[in-house]
Amino acid sequence: MPLHVKTQPARCVECTMWRICSVLCAWGLLLITSVCAQPERRQTFTCGGNITGDSGVIGSQGYPGVYPPNTKCVWRIAVPEGKVVVLNFRFLDLESDNLCRYDYVDVYNGHVHGQRLGRFCGTFRPGALVSTGNKMLLQMVSDANTAGSGFLAVFSAAHPHERGEQYCGGRLIKPSGTFKTPNWPEKDYPAGVTCSWHILAPKNQIIEVKFEKFDVERDNYCRYDYVAIFNGGEINDARRIGKYCGDSPPAPVFSEGNQLFIQFLSDLSLTADGFIGHYRFRPRKLPTTTLPPTTTTHPTTTRPIPLKYSAALCQQKCKRKGTPESHYCSSNFVITGTVISAVTRGGSMYATVSIVSVYKEGSLAIQQAGKTMSTKIVILCKKCPSVRRGLNYIFMGQTDEEGRGTIGPHHFVMPFKAKNQRLFNTLKSKRC
Repeated sequence: MPLHVKTQPARCVECTMWRICSVLCAWGLLLITSVCAQPERRQTFTCGGNITGDSGVIGSQGYPGVYPPNTKCVWRIAVPEGKVVVLNFRFLDLESDNLCRYDYVDVYNGHVHGQRLGRFCGTFRPGALVSTGNKMLLQMVSDANTAGSGFLAVFSAAHPHERGEQYCGGRLIKPSGTFKTPNWPEKDYPAGVTCSWHILAPKNQIIEVKFEKFDVERDNYCRYDYVAIFNGGEINDARRIGKYCGDSPPAPVFSEGNQLFIQFLSDLSLTADGFIGHYRFRPRKLPTTTLPPTTTTHPTTTRPIPLKYSAALCQQKCKRKGTPESHYCSSNFVITGTVISAVTRGGSMYATVSIVSVYKEGSLAIQQAGKTMSTKIVILCKKCPSVRRGLNYIFMGQTDEEGRGTIGPHHFVMPFKAKNQRLFNTLKSKRC
């Protein structure tokens, strides 16, 4: 009997322990199953859509996989009325091109006929993009050859023009006004911000812009932090008036028509004091026929005289004169580069040049995307000198008020070959 009494509790303990182990194993199996199932819940991204709410996430089709070729996807974002959309790219990996011609993401202010806040490709992520209203539109386009995982962006709703925050920009329609960087003048502007001001005057007026104070991170090519000003109501490199950085206020700017678009961008590193600028509407017809006195070196109240095609200039016989040595000191800029686009307007040719080497920068406006540099050059007489898209040239010429290179028949241009490299390296150290 004692043996029987001792054995029975042992069996009960064994049975109880078995039950406990069974429960624990079941919970463990459930936990493992739950954890393993998590990847199945990953958000899937489709081609475009309408997205509403206070915040959200947008990704290219199939992200993080390679996006498909030959697609055009449109996302329409809407946040509550009275707020603005703040968009931040968390990841960007599209086919790289210095002009973003192949695969790209466009961001627009509003849903219909809004100005473009920027076009992006490659892997460089812009700062925050802020709309002026409660709507924003993204459009991604890919060609037949894709290269990358696409993009991932987050958006949120914010109150417009919050003091001391990174939100800035807007639509300016009063006859005069002021625009400035976030935090001005209490402290430096923040890193990673984009501000866009769209100034709209009546149709019979133009816009004058002056900077009272100006301090933006200095760089020879204004690659990191900069202010860019465009004729019209959107970002359009063909209509860019200038790109500015450093601590010297730019000269007064005058619009060609009744609209200007001003964009300020800061990257994610160094910042500076920022700027305060003023604008005012002026009558379209300005007194530009009277030449300033010869002692006036920096006229500030007259509209810059635009570059004009001269029929007389282009009637000269087209023949290259002189040598690189004889033109070097008299040229404002000297570069070698490949003509990647050339468009004829009027009697002139407007070319975009991908720069190979810079021997003399002068006041030439140079853009940089990654390791690629490019610039705009105007061939005053479209047939002289003759340049063709896809070929390499040495360009020696002058610059206009907008920083574009200008080339006339009397300037020096020639096809560039590797054997010429030593000659121009020698010229680079020449004292003028």
